[in-house]
Amino acid sequence: MILKSYEINKINQNINHLILFYGKNEGLKNEALDVLVKDKSSISSYDEKEILDNENNFIESILSKSLFEQQKFIIIKRASDKILKLIEILNSKNIEEITIILNSDSLEKKSQLRSFFEKDKKLVCVPFYPDNDQTLSKLAYNFLRDKKISISSSNINLIVNKCSSDREALINELQKIEYFSKNGKKINTENIAKLINLRENHGISELIDSCLAKNKKKIINILNENNFSNEDCIMITRSFLIKAKKLLALSTTFETNANIDLTISSARPPIFWKEKEITKQQIYKWKPKKIKKLIYALSETELQIKKNINNSINLVTDFILSQSSAETNS
Repeated sequence: MILKSYEINKINQNINHLILFYGKNEGLKNEALDVLVKDKSSISSYDEKEILDNENNFIESILSKSLFEQQKFIIIKRASDKILKLIEILNSKNIEEITIILNSDSLEKKSQLRSFFEKDKKLVCVPFYPDNDQTLSKLAYNFLRDKKISISSSNINLIVNKCSSDREALINELQKIEYFSKNGKKINTENIAKLINLRENHGISELIDSCLAKNKKKIINILNENNFSNEDCIMITRSFLIKAKKLLALSTTFETNANIDLTISSARPPIFWKEKEITKQQIYKWKPKKIKKLIYALSETELQIKKNINNSINLVTDFILSQSSAETNS
């Protein structure tokens, strides 16, 4: 069964236990996931290779519910035609109480996995196509209208163009503008330009990389040299979350193949040569289990920042320093 991305509410979780998301619009996928899943603690995520390497154990665990009493949603990332046979087995067993969501990149029409989900009425297949500027402009306009923030059309276009068709980046920029306006500051072209240019702040990227590499001395230097604002703190946590998710995928791969060079060279998207050395340090220092805890802690920190924006700098600084000292490789 094929549904449009705006028809997620039509999914009946009492019937539709196998769902396929495919396409490159990760921001829209995350929004759909928020509609389906109210309690993020009920999610368990796996890479397709991780599942296929332990296929029998995975099937047995699903059917016996031995490992998933709390995890009501299982997300399988980077799903491809390779996992089709396993999905066929699960579909024939009529699984209950658990919803499995396969997250795939672009799938061609000849994809067997896509065809299997499209033709079965109990299964759900949802394509997520890239946004265009018109769609993102409407999204920005609705967000700002709901928040009662007045911004000219030209400035909305400025924000949309800066985000390069990335829905997640656009939401990040709009939230920064929202927090900025709550302090009673005027929203004009100059302020907007300063806010959205924070995405290019190399101090933020360097701060996150140093934290993941456990370089506390470098972290302290960066904190001392940069005058981060309350608005920066949201960008720090969001950028940290994106980086942590990428590191989780790399760390999981390394745990499987035990080959750091192969892990780096096979990364998608490719790792820029200047970042390879520090990425290796991070992989060595972080086990997948610890990264999952880090991701959860980041989400909690972001929530605290939203509740107390005036104390955001202290919250982020404490979090960064505590993570740089935490034991993560055991």
